[in-house]
Amino acid sequence: MKLYEYNVKDKKGNNVSMNEYKGKVLLIVNTATGCGFTPQYEGLQNLYDKYQKDGFVVMDFPCNQFANQAPGTEEEIHTFCKSRFGTTFPLFSKIDVNGKNEEPLYTYLKKNKSGVFGSNIKWNFTKFLVDREGHVVKRYGPTVKPEEIEKDIVSLL
Repeated sequence: MKLYEYNVKDKKGNNVSMNEYKGKVLLIVNTATGCGFTPQYEGLQNLYDKYQKDGFVVMDFPCNQFANQAPGTEEEIHTFCKSRFGTTFPLFSKIDVNGKNEEPLYTYLKKNKSGVFGSNIKWNFTKFLVDREGHVVKRYGPTVKPEEIEKDIVSLL
């Protein structure tokens, strides 16, 4: 399958076709609200504010697989992120990024870009950059701050 053939669920559990994002530059991130990297939401929002008009989208997939750092419902997560960091980019349903229940989109992303330690996601705030044609261009570990990715985003816009 190709990226645009996948469906994901929005924060309310509705199916969303990845085809809706065809022609956009995407930064797909597994996030958590109780993580040491949670302040990266601010950097993600700054990038979204700066480049949304050019066809850039941050896709936020909360994940509670790592030390239960994304507790709560999608609505609670959304409220926290909006009030604390002013996030306006799309929030999707909470997912698993590894294991037997992993989100199929993440199976695809990992297959196309392995990390330093193999294909599994090691922690929250792992980021995948996708070009306008749906190719997974790069994978960034959790310690890579959103502002460090800006030049790569700009090169795809």
